[in-house]
Amino acid sequence: MAPTATVASCVWRLTPELVVALDGRFGEPIDSYVNGSQVWIREDGPRCELVEWRLHPVAGYRRPRALATEEVFAATALALGSGVDPPAPLSSLWDGLEVFGVEPDDRIEPQPLAAAAAAAIGSDPDAVGLVDHDSIADAWEAARGGISIVAALLDQLRAH
Repeated sequence: MAPTATVASCVWRLTPELVVALDGRFGEPIDSYVNGSQVWIREDGPRCELVEWRLHPVAGYRRPRALATEEVFAATALALGSGVDPPAPLSSLWDGLEVFGVEPDDRIEPQPLAAAAAAAIGSDPDAVGLVDHDSIADAWEAARGGISIVAALLDQLRAH
C-alpha cells in the first residue's frame, strides 16, 4: 500500500463576511464548477508560492435556477456586500473555504501557510494542518457529492 500523501491546508467555515472578503480581496473566481466549487489561484504562499483557494459546495449542492454556474459567486457576493438577500441562502451554496499549495514540490508547512493565508484574506483560519485530499475526494465521489468536503477536512484536521 502506498503512503498517504498529505498537504498543508487551512479551512474557514463559511460566513457572509468571508464571501464579501473573498470578493473584495480576490475578485471573481478564475474558475466556477457545476458542482458549486469556486476557485482562485494566487501567489499567497509564505514564499509567494502558488496556492489554490477553493470555496467548497455544501453536500448535495444545487445551483440556483436563476443563475448560470459562472454567476453564482458574483451575484451572491454582490448581494451580501449590498446588504440584500442573496439569490440563495449561503447554507445551500457553500460550507467553507480551503487554501492549499498547488505545486507538490513546494512543500509548504501548515503554520507558515496559515500566517500567509490569514494576511491575504484578512482573517485567521478555523483549522490548520495536513490533509489527505485523495481520501476526501474518493469519499465525495462515492457519495456522489452527498458529503460535506469541509466537514471531511475539519475531521482530518481535528484528528492530527
